[in-house]
Amino acid sequence: MTTTTAISATTATFVLPGESIPPESLPIPSNPSIPLKLGPGLQHTPPSTITTVLAGSLCIDAKKKAIWVENNTGRYIPQTHDVVLAIVHHSSTDFYHCAITPHTAFAQLPQLAFEGATRKSRPQLVPGSLIYARVVSASKYMEPEISCFNLSTGKSEGMGELQGGMVFDVSLGMARRLLLKKQKEEGGLVVLEEIAKKVAFEVAVGRNGMVWVKAGGVKETLVVGKALQETDREGLGCEEQEQLVKQWSRQL
Repeated sequence: MTTTTAISATTATFVLPGESIPPESLPIPSNPSIPLKLGPGLQHTPPSTITTVLAGSLCIDAKKKAIWVENNTGRYIPQTHDVVLAIVHHSSTDFYHCAITPHTAFAQLPQLAFEGATRKSRPQLVPGSLIYARVVSASKYMEPEISCFNLSTGKSEGMGELQGGMVFDVSLGMARRLLLKKQKEEGGLVVLEEIAKKVAFEVAVGRNGMVWVKAGGVKETLVVGKALQETDREGLGCEEQEQLVKQWSRQL
């Protein structure tokens, strides 16, 4: 099994719109100079009031001093540093304009935002091309910008055009869990680990609720994708996921 980028472990508490987040609930970093990062579902009212605007799980990442509301039924809102799956819609002189959800403005992907890309060697993408990228800037006043390489290292780190395979939709919460470093311990997921014992595959998970899967053939790819979707839809526990994989593996 080949996977991609991970996010840090989080804790979560259910909240309703209009609730104020008490100061003692905010993450405390080891370095006090690190600013607090507010994600989707939260609103800051100066000087120091933080209020929820969505119902869902209040997630806290102490390592990144980040806090946000996870709402599985809500729309994905692009956030800086998120990894996403994007589909090229059209191109202009310097950018590819990509769809990351049906509800948000097209994300701009600079045509040179690939590892080692030059005017002559840049990828020639066409409408419909599937891209794995990272959000490098996001604002409600501007189109988000994405990139297919790490701005610090210049390396692609698994990002770029994804060829072949199939895309499956999952909830935003499931996408977050799939991106955790320790899926079993932190996210209660063993489905990919169990499937990897049966068949080899690649997977790229987008924070926008899209998962790309590529296995040896169509049947194997469908087994992986459908198992992920059923785990998400039915809220299966670890033992139930193991049983599900046994059922699906009979089709291989």
